[in-house]
Amino acid sequence: HSLVRDIKVVSPTELTWRMEEAFAPYLSFLAETFMVPKHILEKEADPNAAAFNQAPVGTGAFKWAQRVAGDHIELVANADYAGEGPYLERLVFKYIPDMTVLYTQFKSGDIDLVDQAYITADHYAEASQLSDRTVKLEPGASVESIYLNLEKPQFKDPAVRQALYAAIDRKAILEALYYGVHKPTETFMPQNSYYYNPNLPAQEFNLERAGQILDEAGWVPGADGIRVKDGVRLSFANSTTSGNHLREQTQQFLQQTFAEIGVEMTISNLPAAVMWGDFWLKSQFESAISGVTNVIAGDPDVSNRLHSKAIVAKGGKGSNTGQYSNPEVDALLEKGARTFDREQRRAIYLRVQEIVRQDLPFLPLFAYTNVFGRKQGLEGFEANSNTRVASWHAAGWHWKA
Repeated sequence: HSLVRDIKVVSPTELTWRMEEAFAPYLSFLAETFMVPKHILEKEADPNAAAFNQAPVGTGAFKWAQRVAGDHIELVANADYAGEGPYLERLVFKYIPDMTVLYTQFKSGDIDLVDQAYITADHYAEASQLSDRTVKLEPGASVESIYLNLEKPQFKDPAVRQALYAAIDRKAILEALYYGVHKPTETFMPQNSYYYNPNLPAQEFNLERAGQILDEAGWVPGADGIRVKDGVRLSFANSTTSGNHLREQTQQFLQQTFAEIGVEMTISNLPAAVMWGDFWLKSQFESAISGVTNVIAGDPDVSNRLHSKAIVAKGGKGSNTGQYSNPEVDALLEKGARTFDREQRRAIYLRVQEIVRQDLPFLPLFAYTNVFGRKQGLEGFEANSNTRVASWHAAGWHWKA
């Protein structure tokens, strides 16, 4: 937004502006940009600490009603909404950190719609057979990965990252824990994107090869069986959201297979509010399992996730929480952001995916297939993998007469 100049109001429904320099992803950025009231925020020394954030005012189809910390947020219909709708008087977003409890409440009818957290894959078969429920699979934009903090000494060695990737029995995890709902992937790019690279090397589970990689790199088993190199033990903590039972089972699976190659992975999970706060944003974790949407809307730009200037822990702005830094990737991302020709952009982002697959700053587990569920009779819901929130079209939701 800092590139925007000379904004002019042409009419009540039209604006024009000039960009200081070319920035191809900007229209997608605007899709996730929301207007805030100047008359409330201009007097605040720090908008991020303003009371406004606890009772926001916006321009959408619903207005803020109340928030009960740790329980729910309630919205009410905005009678002055400029678009069509809303058709519901009230929306209540319930906070349910335990995924099994979430599904149980959907099954019992306490929840009308499961969107952002989704129904977990192990409940899909049963959920799809429930009476008076509509349950569908929709391709998602998020990729579940093991994120490595590359500033930790044990992860600086590319051989460690390669060995860990080879030691993941991804096929077993997807089949045994996720019931084949999700799909394996080798990249951060959504598989339904025009910019997705389908020609990346496929991961192969091979413990013998994983051990060989570490042997050749000089990681030698210590007295306790844990490998060591230059005084650094190949031991690290892995964190994710407490109450996400499938991720917790995945951690146990990984812990066992990593131990077979002389790697110690401890488990240190946290409540969501803590996990995704400074612990994640400021790269305080050692490794983490997370599902991340790397692109913004339908644009392939991933500077916010992979450019070295997006590392908050080093004074940057963005979400490069793994602290990945590769000068060639930086240069390609900058070029991609200045390029408007679709084919030229595609070539750039195909190359970015090749480099990232080789560097392995994170270890991809799978591309999400989201399991949406709602009560029959709730209509107007539209899944859209180019948005970060499933309620993007809540103005159109309505109960069938």
